[in-house]
Amino acid sequence: MPKRKELKSVLIIGSGPIIIGQACEFDYSGSQALRSLREDGIETILINSNPATIMTDPSMADHVYLLPLTTKSIIKVLKKHPNIDAVLPTMGGQTALNLCIEAAEKGIWEDFDTEIIGVDIDAINITEDREKFRELMEKIGIGVPPQASATSFLKGKEIAQEFGFPLVIRASYTLGGAGASIVHRQEDFDELLSIGLEVSPIHEVMIDKALIGWKEYELELLRDANDNVVIICTIENMDPMGIHTGDSITVAPAMTLSDRTFQRMRDMAIKMMRSIGDFAGGCNVQFAVSPDDEEDIIAIEINPRVSRSSALASKATGYPIAKVATKLAVGYHLNELDNQITKSTSALFEPSVDYVIVKIPRWNFDKFEGSDRTLGLQMKSVGEVMGIGRSFQEALHKATQSLEIKRNGLGADGKGYTDYETIIQKLTVPSWDRVFVIYDAIQLGIPLSRIHDITKIDMWFLKQYEELHCLEKEITKYTVESLPRELLLEAKQKGFADRQIAHMLDCYESEVHKKRMSQDIKRVYKLVDTCAAEFKAVTPYYYSTFEEEIETADGKRYVANDSDVSDRKKIVVLGSGPNRIGQGIEFDYCCVHGVLAAAECGYETIMINCNPETVSTDFDTADKLYFEPVFWEHIYDIILHEKPEGVIVQLGGQTALKLAEKLDKYGIKIIGTSFDSLDLAEDRGSFSRLLQENDIPYPEFGVAENADEALELADKLKFPLLVRPSYVLGGQGMKIVINKEELEEHVVDLLRKIPNNKLLLDHYLDGAIEAEADAICDGEDVYIIGIMEHIEPCGIHSGDSNATLPPFNLGEFVMQQIKDHTRKIALALKTVGLINIQFAIKDDKVFIIEANPRASRTVPFIAKAYGEPYVNYATKVMLGDKKVKDFKFNPQLEGFAIKQPVFSFNKFPNVNKNLGPEMKSTGESILFIDNLKDDEFYNLYTRRKMYLSK
Repeated sequence: MPKRKELKSVLIIGSGPIIIGQACEFDYSGSQALRSLREDGIETILINSNPATIMTDPSMADHVYLLPLTTKSIIKVLKKHPNIDAVLPTMGGQTALNLCIEAAEKGIWEDFDTEIIGVDIDAINITEDREKFRELMEKIGIGVPPQASATSFLKGKEIAQEFGFPLVIRASYTLGGAGASIVHRQEDFDELLSIGLEVSPIHEVMIDKALIGWKEYELELLRDANDNVVIICTIENMDPMGIHTGDSITVAPAMTLSDRTFQRMRDMAIKMMRSIGDFAGGCNVQFAVSPDDEEDIIAIEINPRVSRSSALASKATGYPIAKVATKLAVGYHLNELDNQITKSTSALFEPSVDYVIVKIPRWNFDKFEGSDRTLGLQMKSVGEVMGIGRSFQEALHKATQSLEIKRNGLGADGKGYTDYETIIQKLTVPSWDRVFVIYDAIQLGIPLSRIHDITKIDMWFLKQYEELHCLEKEITKYTVESLPRELLLEAKQKGFADRQIAHMLDCYESEVHKKRMSQDIKRVYKLVDTCAAEFKAVTPYYYSTFEEEIETADGKRYVANDSDVSDRKKIVVLGSGPNRIGQGIEFDYCCVHGVLAAAECGYETIMINCNPETVSTDFDTADKLYFEPVFWEHIYDIILHEKPEGVIVQLGGQTALKLAEKLDKYGIKIIGTSFDSLDLAEDRGSFSRLLQENDIPYPEFGVAENADEALELADKLKFPLLVRPSYVLGGQGMKIVINKEELEEHVVDLLRKIPNNKLLLDHYLDGAIEAEADAICDGEDVYIIGIMEHIEPCGIHSGDSNATLPPFNLGEFVMQQIKDHTRKIALALKTVGLINIQFAIKDDKVFIIEANPRASRTVPFIAKAYGEPYVNYATKVMLGDKKVKDFKFNPQLEGFAIKQPVFSFNKFPNVNKNLGPEMKSTGESILFIDNLKDDEFYNLYTRRKMYLSK
């Protein structure tokens, strides 16, 4: 059946601000859904409150409403568009589903004659209500853990008495495992039960007998209205049951399942999807499998929507789940749709992959001092990376190299643990670094059987680790000159970085690179093609690997490389890697717009990124996508292969910027602002001299390399002091200190965490107002795209402040200083592209806090508030295609727009929630107000003094 003709206008609900448990994977799915609907001529209306997303771009939907995700906003949109026929709530995560249910309960969809497509309310209720889910599974003959639901404290106690410990408590209708916990001891039960009941919106928990040590699997399914079902991907968690799947290291395809059990699991997943309702769309099913020869299968849960895992499955297989799920929701059948990668097979075709995917989560515990770093049923990671390789070992290494936590992969970097007790403790209590600690344990000689007993990680994975360790031991017997070619090739095939091999051989990384180039051990690029190369793929989506030469019958020797280099002029855009606090979806927004603008200027666009949640890693965003770590070795090899005109580094946040020095050193052209200017802005001494020469005030400061120097400086600068390390993102390690004891303690702590770093000490302007400006500069002219005033006082990180556009309380004299300083600094830094400058205003005098000649967190917010494509303009300026004066700027904003930070403190209940110079927010929303008498503004303004902490 083709598209339903009566569906002419569809409302999509977005997922709102990024929080732990719900990140930018829903920007990816929402963007795909909007494009999918528009292809079919369906009018699209979007409601979402997150300004940093691609989906809220004016070009993405026919009508975009940047409104709070409430039923009040839904009514407002439905009144404005009485022609809306249907709502698609499955693209916006749990937020959208919960809002859809609330609107259904209030009768809103009925009142406006709006149909729900892609899922039905009964399916949501069955899957979210743990009791109904258990009853249904029993009815269709699928095993579930011994479990019972409780809506009261007393009932919970009774169930615990009956089942015995350990137990699992799961709260109904929550996201990212909120309110869930494993209870090992009776004395912890009362408190954890109370939390679960409190967190659940319907005050219901399901109490399960804990399946400790069982293996965990996920399947991603799609079904059409004809009841055709395809299984897109099977994902195995390396971590056993007991760790939220969002915090688990996951592998696709499944590695340790027998074929017989895999077929049983497929049948069960299809049966479960068919049993929960008669809808067309996507579904995610989770199973536990007993770790014995019986391989008993038990159903854990089913989610009738696209999920974080479906973003991963889409990127893993190249099958655009969200796009196809949207087509199914409007009436198409799977056999009527094309496979987007091959264009020659139908979507009723299960992907088969000839490579391995490893996903590793990225945590930010350093931002939550005193937080519980143990991993469990509540998700705590803020982002994730994905590695693609020809083997599990290669993919695992590529994923660890993508994390950006100053590790070069597994082992071979001198940073592992060597203390037996520490290693055993870290294996016993799962934490963020367990992926590395397993290697340390093997290195220390702890037997695999002991590691397996403690972690319950399948022996197959542990043996893969052991092989890597044996290879490392073998390589250390040689020097860089004597290392045999076959050993070097094996190390590269198993994913070891040149840097790690250099560590093993005690030589420089460049020597290893030179050696492998001389021995013709070069990366080759393979297509992600959904069909294991059985059919020709038309989509340029690549990963790298190392292969042996093939010899043909006529004696010709070659290595197969799928990535053909065209003779077009090319631009590489470096992505921003995994989401983290201080660098989130806003930089993905900038990268995507940079790619699109470069394409408009006639360049072939090449994207390098490793974050599976993003729009930038969609197979059809850039002309060519290299799904590779944003890690020097990988980037350099791609550049040698593609020979681009240059590389754009100023759109991918600190991740891309950090690589500017290497690019410059290797003679690779940086598009836009030069490395020297980027470096000058980061180097506090040089930057202050530049300010001095231009007669621009800045707080008095000094640079210290140890505690003695810091204490000496304090006498000169006077307290309070703002102390911070140089070259960091999101205010990492920043603190305001008010006396010498605090200063000494913080300096010692910082230098322990970040050795050999220079520390900057500024006199902190107590009671100052903070403001910031973003501008585009072409080296001659400067256009200020927006000036924002922070509601909170100076000293709270700009990412954690409510920023008001335009300013609400700065006089003409102050505004003129801001404009003059911005122009002078942008030109003095020889900026070509974007620049963000932060100011402190005290007694009507404007001081400079810092300048960043790159895209900033606030650029997408300003672009959405004013309705102008500023990143597109800035990229064209960087490429030299346009000058600032070529654009007709026409910002449109009635009243004010406020960028509101959103926090995920509920994941870390015992953490100090005070705000200070180190950023802690995970996302943001945008609020439009007509005037300053608005209640929302009044509330924010009166609360502004509550937060500041040192």
